[in-house]
Amino acid sequence: MKIAVTRLSGKEERDAARCAAFGHACYSVHPLRSEIEKGVVDAFIAATKNGEFDCIFFTSALPAKIVAPLLVNPPRVIAIGPETARELERCGIAAETLPGFYSRDFVPYLGEWIKGKTIGLPRADVPNAPLIRAIESAGGIAKEFRCYRLASTNEPLDISGADAILFTSAMSYKKAVWTPRCDLLVMAIGEITADAMRCGGTFPDIVGDGSLEGTLAALNEYRGKTRIVR
Repeated sequence: MKIAVTRLSGKEERDAARCAAFGHACYSVHPLRSEIEKGVVDAFIAATKNGEFDCIFFTSALPAKIVAPLLVNPPRVIAIGPETARELERCGIAAETLPGFYSRDFVPYLGEWIKGKTIGLPRADVPNAPLIRAIESAGGIAKEFRCYRLASTNEPLDISGADAILFTSAMSYKKAVWTPRCDLLVMAIGEITADAMRCGGTFPDIVGDGSLEGTLAALNEYRGKTRIVR
């Protein structure tokens, strides 16, 4: 299948190879663009240099791409998934990777260690109140740095040649300008994205586990079952 994957420009580097491994082709569509907040990035780097964090949690690959080249001798670093960890490793930063693909996995992963610890969070300017509450409820101190904004491109997504569209975040769905088709398979990368889609009146045919690979595996399983039914 040919899949249109919602991506920020620059985040699609390995998508083609990853899709090909599951027997599919893909291309990127861009409902969002990123706008870096340089002052916030500078403040985060200064706080890191001053030893203000016991741990840094990267919730996606983009803040890693923005911040990692500037980090020197960071504390414990946690990446939300392998792509984020790979981005950090490119800059020589060793990172632990969460077993799941959601920020809700962060506090359980740290366990008792988090008590009294200050957690640096370089993130998008998108609220994540459940993560902050979880850190604070577990006895940690959350220090959030909204390093970049996500703005709509307001460009209609080119899905005319696609067999499927994959929304990779709730925001990419909410800000997308697109026209559904009856023959277009609609996919959500995970449950949070799927919930946002359902609230917007779009019911995904396939819901992944929060990763591209997991979504592609779910797609192949869906297609296999569909072929058997037919």
